[in-house]
Amino acid sequence: MPCQTGRVTGVDAVSIITTKRDGGELSDAQIDWVVDGFTRGSVADEQMSALAMAIVWRGMTRRETARWTAAMIASGRRMDFTDLPRPTVDKHSTGGVGDKITLPLAPLVAACGAAVPQLSGRGLGHTGGTLDKLESIPGWRADVEVARMREILADPAIGAVVCAAGADLAPADKRLYALRDVTGTVESIPLIASSIMSKKIAEGTGALVLDVKVGAGAFMKELGAARELATTMVELGQDAGVRTVALLTAMDTPLGRTAGNALEVAESVEVLAGGGPADVVALTLALAGEMVALAGLDVDPADVLAGGRAMDYWRTMVRAQGGDPDGPLPRARHTETLRAERDGVLTRLDAMGVGIAAWRLGAGRARQGDPVQFGAGIEMHAKPGDPVVAGQALLTLHTDTPDAIPGAVAALADSITIDATAPTGDAPLILDRIGS
Repeated sequence: MPCQTGRVTGVDAVSIITTKRDGGELSDAQIDWVVDGFTRGSVADEQMSALAMAIVWRGMTRRETARWTAAMIASGRRMDFTDLPRPTVDKHSTGGVGDKITLPLAPLVAACGAAVPQLSGRGLGHTGGTLDKLESIPGWRADVEVARMREILADPAIGAVVCAAGADLAPADKRLYALRDVTGTVESIPLIASSIMSKKIAEGTGALVLDVKVGAGAFMKELGAARELATTMVELGQDAGVRTVALLTAMDTPLGRTAGNALEVAESVEVLAGGGPADVVALTLALAGEMVALAGLDVDPADVLAGGRAMDYWRTMVRAQGGDPDGPLPRARHTETLRAERDGVLTRLDAMGVGIAAWRLGAGRARQGDPVQFGAGIEMHAKPGDPVVAGQALLTLHTDTPDAIPGAVAALADSITIDATAPTGDAPLILDRIGS
């Protein structure tokens, strides 16, 4: 296990930096020492920044990445839910535009008989945050104590928690992520993978399904890089004894027909009620199928969704965290509609452009801790493949700050393409699957 305290003879920050700078492989002792020292403050920020840059350039072996992840986990608390009467399984998405899948997915999988302990985050930039969406529900709280998490997960009528991670969960990752964000060292697959997996393994789930987004609106733009990230995370999970599978899913076009906080909650409730956009339903069921299989449950999530039980679990899940599932969702004070300029077929709706526009309208934040507008966002009245006519509504922008509308419109200027005919063939939603 990674060392937590004390000194290791012959190990120091400079030698660790130069070893990696020169293409060497760090030993377990070096990794344990530097992660522990950085967490406690004895390794300076500039030293860890230099090491992170060396890792960006030189990479890490599978053993190094696994040990780095273990050291991040050991920097704080590791939760344990093995005594629960249900198998535990979680899902993590690398983030996209309109990605509200957790909202219908968690209660659906709970209704199938699993316990879902999901630690989620808030949005930053063009990607939305699950907690921001749920916090638009009147009274809902993201902070849940571990003892209360256990009660909710053990309750056969609830079985799912979506909440913020405590400060004692992989605290080394929180410090390192903030440092990487301001030193140009985010783009490293070993560091990205260990950041995600240290938190997911530390939360104590028995199985994990990863949704790795690929495309214009995703962090990973290319399929090859996304496949490498997914493979690395699956290996880390398996090495730690967590049954792990990854789906690579398309993010060139936003998911569903809304991007924003309360707007996405309303759409998620439509899915739980048996409706909703086809792509959101399809991805929810695909991920639920993987989660249920990893949990060892013999049940078809499609039957559970159609039977209405997932909606019952949604309502109890929201109430368990102080929310009112019947309460009115926030609505923006101002709207503006963008219309088609000509007849044809909508062939492109760029996810990045929509995400940036929603962010500028107030649905997202530029810096951690900034407030968001719960009612802000974008409704999409047409998606690629849909025929349109001149003057037809394509997008409705929602915001409390009308001065933000011109900036949002500018972000969408090159994001919409209308052609005379539709392309042949449907673009797949699920691009690949990694894991046994």
